[in-house]
Amino acid sequence: MQNKLPPGGEDAPPLLRPAPAPDEIRGQLDLIIASPEFPRVGRSAAFLTYVTEEALAGRAERIKGYTIAVEVFKRSEGFKQDDPVVRIEAGRLRRLLERYYLVAGQNDPIRIDIPKGGYAPSFGWNDKANDVPVPDVTTPPRRSRFRLPHLMPFGIGAGVMLGVGVVAITLFTSHLLSGRSHTLLSEGGPTLVVAPFANLGDGPQAELYSVGLTEELLTALPRFKEVHVFGREASKSLSPGVPASQVRRELGARFLLAGGVRVSGNRVRVTARLVDTETDRILWSNTYDDDTHIRDLFSIQSDVANKVATAVAQPYGIMAQADTVNPPPDDVGAYTCALGFYAYRAQLAVDQHATVRNCLERAVERYPSFATGWAMLSLVYLDEERFRFNARPGTPTPVERSLSTARRAVQLDAGNTRALQALMTALFFSQKVDEALKVGEEALETNPNDTELLGDFGTRVAQSGQWERGAALLDRALELNPGGAGYYHGMRALSAYMLHDRRTALMEIGQADLQKFPLYHAVAAVIYADADMMADAHLEAMRFNEMRPDFIPNIVAELKSRNFQPADRAKLIADIRKAGLPAVDEVEASMVLPTNGRPVPLP
Repeated sequence: MQNKLPPGGEDAPPLLRPAPAPDEIRGQLDLIIASPEFPRVGRSAAFLTYVTEEALAGRAERIKGYTIAVEVFKRSEGFKQDDPVVRIEAGRLRRLLERYYLVAGQNDPIRIDIPKGGYAPSFGWNDKANDVPVPDVTTPPRRSRFRLPHLMPFGIGAGVMLGVGVVAITLFTSHLLSGRSHTLLSEGGPTLVVAPFANLGDGPQAELYSVGLTEELLTALPRFKEVHVFGREASKSLSPGVPASQVRRELGARFLLAGGVRVSGNRVRVTARLVDTETDRILWSNTYDDDTHIRDLFSIQSDVANKVATAVAQPYGIMAQADTVNPPPDDVGAYTCALGFYAYRAQLAVDQHATVRNCLERAVERYPSFATGWAMLSLVYLDEERFRFNARPGTPTPVERSLSTARRAVQLDAGNTRALQALMTALFFSQKVDEALKVGEEALETNPNDTELLGDFGTRVAQSGQWERGAALLDRALELNPGGAGYYHGMRALSAYMLHDRRTALMEIGQADLQKFPLYHAVAAVIYADADMMADAHLEAMRFNEMRPDFIPNIVAELKSRNFQPADRAKLIADIRKAGLPAVDEVEASMVLPTNGRPVPLP
């Protein structure tokens, strides 16, 4: 298909061209919607057509989330703003347009975009890259855009200044096609719809339970900030047995959570399943049985909802696993960084650290309001100090960067569990233990089912000397996520060691198996030494010293930086010595050895 030349001729200088005419914009809209590179996912085509026609009719200022929900998504006039359908679909539409202009629409005459911060479209000429000089790639120019709300008072035909940012788009296209698409950042994450749970029993009690369970799920699931959950209006618009293909076609959601409730006498059975709407494959299912003689109906439905939400939506849950194996084709950016972060946290390998840090830094640069990204970056910055992973020299220090980044995450989203987790951890390593644990309690209240938070908070509680409570929190994290991060198994092993539970310590350290993580070998060494397994203790101690030769000469300072109590530090140092490493105790660390060989206290 031949693209229509813009008014003024092919040689008309970009700065002298008038803005695209309405008919030309409609022609470009037809090109986009007809293209195979603009897949018919959800109602993206209807969304783009609606906002374009409203803008061309001079009603751009009326394009709001409410009007789009009613006109495009056929929501009732009682539509509530807690339903994120418009926000989610707008994000998807932006990514589809970006993808279209990177591939099929490179040489189209007009660009149609939906700038972030609203839903009104912008229109501008898409000048070819070879018509302008190629700028320095380190400072790509920004392409001017035409917003109709600003142009309407002067008429669509008024002349508008136009930049040459298409060059940056072309360079991005080259980068993408060279196989390095992971550097293209785009906010995203799993999108989930909850269908009303089916009433499989008889009588009003079963109906009450089915409705109540659906409501509980719509409360529990949004606490996991990495997941975008369609709200109550979307859920109510579906039938209990809605096909996955319909959800994909009409809403564009990647996942469907559905199930049923059967009540027979005092017995209650709930079945739940998670379906991938792209393949119609059931990714996960489970059955929950309970008895109303033992617990009341409301307690049962709350417990089941929390278990289901944790299984499918937690950072290491079913949806995250599915996206790791088969990431969404239109979501190659910020969410990919998040998946990389959790993969790194599961292994704690130094060779993954720098890659994840760089990815998150690019993500928050492009999306400054990405609170979860800032929180993840805070934890990665902290690892430069506590684990000595790829530390950057100079000021601010890694701990200072971690704390300021965590505070920014909380400022952006005060209820974000990952942001509160990051702030707790940064405060802890800033030696503000009481404040850190207070923030941890607040985070736990916000989302008691987030296993990443449970494990990290349990670690901080244990290290501060509350080993029994820390162990209980870690047990809860591992109960909710049996395949959870090895780091938490390692901390549970250390808790058991401190509580003189050798059997549990040996079992948990065996499940940790973090061979690339230096401190794993230190914990294994003291556990094996305490159990008189000296060959294993010597081997682990040797491996640890090879990986962190700086630790043992500074062991007291290292343990103090982690807020271990004096008696706990003494126990660890004694068993490190037993394992064969020349660790000094606190008395020796506070003394110097002069030339006569007799230690004297430091002033």
